Order: sequence, then C-alpha cells, then structure tokens
Amino acid sequence: MIELNAAEIAAITGGELVGAAASDPSIPVTSATTDSREAGPAALFIAKPGEFSDGHLFVERAFEAGAALALTERPVTGADGTVFPGIVVPDAVAAMGQMAAEIIRRLRADGPLTVIGITGSAGKTTTKDLLAGLLGTHGNTVAPVGSYNGEVGVPLTIFNAGYGTRYLVVEMGATGIGHITYLADIVRPDIGVVLCVGTAHAGEFGGVENIARAKGEMVEALSPEGTAVLNGDDIRVAAMDKRTTAKVLSFTSSTDELPGNHATLRAVDARTDGQGRPVFTLEFPTGERHRVESGLIGAHHTANLLAAAGAAFAAGISPADIAAGLSGQKAASRWRMERTDRADGVTVINDAYNANPESMRAALRTLAELGRGRRTWAVLGEMLELGDDAVTEHDAIGRYVVRLNISKLIVVGTGTRALHTGAVMEGSWGDESTFVQTPEEAEAILESSLEPGDIVLFKSSNGAGLRFLGDRIALNTPTAAGSTQDEPNRGEAL
Repeated sequence: MIELNAAEIAAITGGELVGAAASDPSIPVTSATTDSREAGPAALFIAKPGEFSDGHLFVERAFEAGAALALTERPVTGADGTVFPGIVVPDAVAAMGQMAAEIIRRLRADGPLTVIGITGSAGKTTTKDLLAGLLGTHGNTVAPVGSYNGEVGVPLTIFNAGYGTRYLVVEMGATGIGHITYLADIVRPDIGVVLCVGTAHAGEFGGVENIARAKGEMVEALSPEGTAVLNGDDIRVAAMDKRTTAKVLSFTSSTDELPGNHATLRAVDARTDGQGRPVFTLEFPTGERHRVESGLIGAHHTANLLAAAGAAFAAGISPADIAAGLSGQKAASRWRMERTDRADGVTVINDAYNANPESMRAALRTLAELGRGRRTWAVLGEMLELGDDAVTEHDAIGRYVVRLNISKLIVVGTGTRALHTGAVMEGSWGDESTFVQTPEEAEAILESSLEPGDIVLFKSSNGAGLRFLGDRIALNTPTAAGSTQDEPNRGEAL
C-alpha cells in the first residue's frame, strides 16, 4: 500500500484522530488489514463489525502484533485505560472505500495505470487469475486474493497496490442493485468485463432480469475512452452494449456473426483434449490467429479464456503474447475444477467453492467427458440462494445427472433432497443415487466403494462445505485429518 499517515486518513475519511494519533498525526502506515493476525509494523488495523464477530474486540491484539494505527467506529482502550491511536469514523467499511478511491487517484496521478473490472454470475475468479497471470509478464500487476470481490474485498485488493503498479485487476460481485455501481465508483475501471448472467442468487435479487440489471452497472461506469468486454454468447450480456458509451469488444465461441457490429474475439474450432482441457484457435478483431492450449479443466472455461484475452487485448497486449500467456495456465485459486490423480488410480475433481445451475451443469458435463470408459461419481451439495426456484433447480440437476449417464450420485444435505428425487424420477434406480445428510456419511460411502480408475466430482456452494470432503478424498486421508478451517470471507458476492 502507498504510505499514508494518520492525518491523511482522517482527511480522506472525515474521521476523528484519537489517542496518540491526535497528538502525532504524522504516524505512518504502509499496509492495511481487517485481520489482526496479519497486522505488523506500520499496519493500519481496520476494526470492521462482522456477521459473527466485531473487529473492535481485536484491536489490542493487532497492536500487540505491531499495528501503528486503528480505523474504528468508536474509541478503543487498552487494559490500562489508554485509547489506542487511530481514526474514528461512522462506518469502517465505507471508510475503506474512501481510502481505496483516494489510493486509485494517487496511483493514476503518479503514472500509467490500467484498471480492469470483472463481473458475472460465474467465472470471475478464474478469469481474474488468468488475466493476472497474463498481465504479470508485462508489468507490475495486482489482483485479488481468492475471491475478494465485495465492499470489503475490493478495497483490500486496492490496498495491495503501490506506486509502480501497472495493471490492477478487480473482481466485482453484487448482492443487490447498486452494489457494482458503488464498487465501480471506487475503482473507476478503464476496462469492464461481463462474463454471464446466471440464475444463482435469483431469489436474493428478485429475478434474473435484476441480476442482469446489476451486472450491467459495470459497463455503465465506463467512460467513452474505456472498453466493455462482453460475452456475445449470453443474450443478456450481449444486450448490455446499449448501456455503455464505451467501445465494445465481444467474445464468442460461435461461428455466427454477432449483432451490433462490434469488434469480436472468437474461439475457432473450440474443443477439449483427452484431459478435458480447452483448446482452440484464438481469432482477434485484426484477423490475426493463434493457438491456445489451456491447462484448465472443462469446456466451460473457454468463455473465461476469451474474456481474459479480450481484456488483455483492450489493455494493449499483443495477440501473440496473449495466446502464449493463456496457454498452459492452470487454476490458480483453490477448489475450482482442482484435479488430483491419486496413487491408487482414483481421480478427484474438487469444484466445490461455488455452485449455481449453470456451473453445476458445466462441471457435470466435464465429469461425463473425462469419465468415458471409467466409473463416474458426482458428490453434489446444495446450491444456495436460489430462492423460490430452489426445488425446481435441484430437481433439474438430478435429472441432468441421469441423462449424462453418471454412474453414481451422492446427494449431500437436506436442502438437496429434490436433487436426489429428480434423479430417481428420471430413472436412477438401486444405489445409483444415494441421499445422505452429512459429508461424513458421504465420506464413508466413498472410502468403502471407490476403486482404481474411478473419477469423482465434488460440487456445491461454498456454505455446503464439500470442498473439505473433496480435499480429504483427494489426499486419501480420514476425517480426523481433514481441515475445517475455511479461508476468510471478506466481502465475497455474486
């Protein structure tokens, strides 16, 4: 993070200096965190009230770890009654956004900076990782850790940027209308990528059209000098070209001409190889063509590869460098089609970080494709936040499993019972589909039944926790050895 002192932070946030900061407003900080365990010398600890805890309870711990200042919503005192040095603000999360916006302003004033925003109902993190890996060979690049994409995660990403940062990649999620507008007002993206509009969180948003409205806020935030990179294969995303004054670059896997007469990036002869990895010829708007052979697993990643290519092209990277940079890249974030080939011949695909009907189908198609000639297992947990459509969507996935001829289905958790019912109604019989209440019950079945040559997919929403079961099965370790500690969730959203 660029260096800021207490007086500057108070001026940026409209906060009040307290404790030693009131008498010495020149106290500097060079990093910022919401996790007291990450606080070190010259750190700003942000005491963010959370859903399960309150950051104010950890202020003393942060200073014991070396923090120099705290950003709080009330003065906090130590055991001796002394107020810890800091800045008191009405809303710590809003203050994070104000600080992040000022950092962006200063970085732009210091030198060239290209800010790329990425949103969509699925694929944000994979696209972000691909783009960061590609741009990182052309300049100092900062991108989110994991899936930091909300009102907390976006500022934390920006706090990692410093003078000399050339590319800033920002993942943007939303839990409602106006959220992406709020984030875009902070980062002011030069390039905005919209991947897809899915049905995940439809209940929370009040319908798919509202999801499209929310995602479109990304392109509305772009200036006429910016570029909107839009998925031409998603009708709702393609229609966003009418909501922006920026240039539009569409991407597609189709051979059809896209409406709108926009520049187009195209995957020609797209397919997957024997390991399920996307391969295609990447055709640029200039007509130049280059081969891409991805290290990701699943045909659905073709769209993410195209999106990353489009953003890099808009940022001025050459077509040859783009194709070379994308080729061979594997998943950089955990639990995204993460493949493990065990010594006993069992293959595990752990894709249980997130789930919605679209990504569930994509993962199942990949399982069916990779499992030709092998026994396939799908261990599926709940797709959360589908609202009134939950029963219908889970039922449809169960039927889809049967139509793909997946050998074995294990359905985990009360909220997924409709998935098991759908499979049975579609023609699954005997023990082809099994419903269990807990991951431990599913684990017992797998430990006693998996055989050399089997391939097993784990897929669920984050909250269902199947990623940890996937880890244990991948490592072939019993429950007691498995971790139940999740990575911290700092503002992740759809």
